[in-house]
Amino acid sequence: MNINNLFFNLHYCNCRQPGGEVKYSSIINRTLQHHEIILITGGKGYIRSLHKSYDLKEGTLLYLSPNVRYSADIDSAEPICFFSVHFSYVTVGINNDKWDITEEVDTLPLDFVQSLKDCYLVNNVFKRLVENWMAKLPKYEFIAKALLQELIFEIFQNIRNNNHDYSASLKVDRVIEYMRGNIDNKITLTDLSKLVHLSPTYLSGIFKETTGYSVIEFFNKMKVDKAKELIIDGDKKIKEVAKILGFTDEFYFSRIFKKIEGISPLEFYHKNVHGY
Repeated sequence: MNINNLFFNLHYCNCRQPGGEVKYSSIINRTLQHHEIILITGGKGYIRSLHKSYDLKEGTLLYLSPNVRYSADIDSAEPICFFSVHFSYVTVGINNDKWDITEEVDTLPLDFVQSLKDCYLVNNVFKRLVENWMAKLPKYEFIAKALLQELIFEIFQNIRNNNHDYSASLKVDRVIEYMRGNIDNKITLTDLSKLVHLSPTYLSGIFKETTGYSVIEFFNKMKVDKAKELIIDGDKKIKEVAKILGFTDEFYFSRIFKKIEGISPLEFYHKNVHGY
């Protein structure tokens, strides 16, 4: 799944703060038809799914995916405090200059239960999201969608930063930095593997896991993003743009551009420079 292509729809948000009224039963059994993310900020309890039981405590993150039954028991003396958001999503892309919308078929790449460390940023964004939803001020739904995307980003960042293989993630950053500095050149997977002292197979795996793209797909996307800037400037021919970005074959460049953007570079030029 490439989370860059997800478009979210919020259903509702909920929360319970310390000292707040307990509005839910101490024993919960349910199956959702949408997605829910919950951050436990205090209290005690446990949750069970697929014959496994997990403790609920501060810093626990729950991801409840559709059509999976779970049950939860909440401590009556110390009921849990939490932030939660319910949502659905579709995958949105462009194919032949037309929007391509695919109903969700996968779950987010999150575990059912995980413990977050140093989760101040996740907590802060979640708090802003829920407060915005509860306040119902003008444009609250638009703001909530943006905050949900920020929340999911911060969750993935937190997991990544606390992963035992964080050094490998730093090497992905180094690869991207190198790509940015050599966008006008041809780069191979072997070149990048030598740069960060990893095998090509291992680098390919962690790069795809981190970015959602293969190494070559990501580099080509960077080149196409730069090409769009150069084309919109309006003073360079397509052949010149291709050469600036390290393509020796203008037609190969056009194929890569159309694969990513859904239209050819020339069509992009006409639509964005001349407006037709």
